[in-house]
Amino acid sequence: MTGHLLVVTGVGLVLGAGLWLIMVRLPVMRQPSFAQRVEPQLRTATSRSRLLDGDESGPLFGPLERIARVVMKDAVQRLGRINISVHGLNARLAQAGRVESALEFRAAQLMFAGSGLAAGLLLSLFLLWQGSVNLMGAVFLTLAPMLGGYLLYDYLLSVRIQRRQARMLAEFPALAELMALAVGAGESAASALDRVARSSSGVLSNEFGTVLMQTRTGMPLVEALNQFSERVNVPALARFVDGISVAINRGTPLADVLRAQAQDVRDVAKRELMEAAGRKEIGMMVPLIFGVLPLTVVFAVFPGLALLQFGF
Repeated sequence: MTGHLLVVTGVGLVLGAGLWLIMVRLPVMRQPSFAQRVEPQLRTATSRSRLLDGDESGPLFGPLERIARVVMKDAVQRLGRINISVHGLNARLAQAGRVESALEFRAAQLMFAGSGLAAGLLLSLFLLWQGSVNLMGAVFLTLAPMLGGYLLYDYLLSVRIQRRQARMLAEFPALAELMALAVGAGESAASALDRVARSSSGVLSNEFGTVLMQTRTGMPLVEALNQFSERVNVPALARFVDGISVAINRGTPLADVLRAQAQDVRDVAKRELMEAAGRKEIGMMVPLIFGVLPLTVVFAVFPGLALLQFGF
């Protein structure tokens, strides 16, 4: 009986949430503010070059977002008031190469947490109906997937940042050598950067293209490169930007600096590869000692034991 009561309670909560969502969407409950009423009559003074406009994506979750847009917006705004790392989140999104804002990321993160909460709630209600778990276990099964979904989305962002930075480091030596050849042939730093961006493809080339688009809108090359260095947050690329900045400001030779930086990155990659090989070699000892070696001993000893048994 308790299980049936819990199922009925869960269905009632879902029905109540749906009715509350419908009530919140009523025009009477969403009175527009003065700024929202005046905004359509005014023209914004913010100007932005169309060179920096990316692809405008639609709603993040399609029809589901259009239905729950108001509730999600309010929840994310309240979360943003207590979140002290919005600037850090924007920096991480830039490092991952994602064009969404912190508000959209938090909305997606809340959707992940909500999906985990719904799955955990259904699982806990089913197990309570069968009598497999008690009330505390059901509470844990309800809250654990929600917390797991919230943390999983943040972890996926960290993994994407690491992979993107690794691809940049893998592409950097070849692009630095190509830029050194262009500079050695007499081109300026901006022209060499343009040639590299046009003649190659990849994550780093796209970042160079963003730098060039910023310079075409009137931003100085050094400032655009500094923003690029802060955006990607890779030490090797930060040294690359410093070398170009010094060459532009002081007129020092740039080709030798770029070749030296490319060689340093290759040396770091070789060292990391050797360290990874050493760790894999130690890891291979575990199956060798606990898997292959005991089996070899069994094959070596068992025939002799069998002959002794037959002989006596």
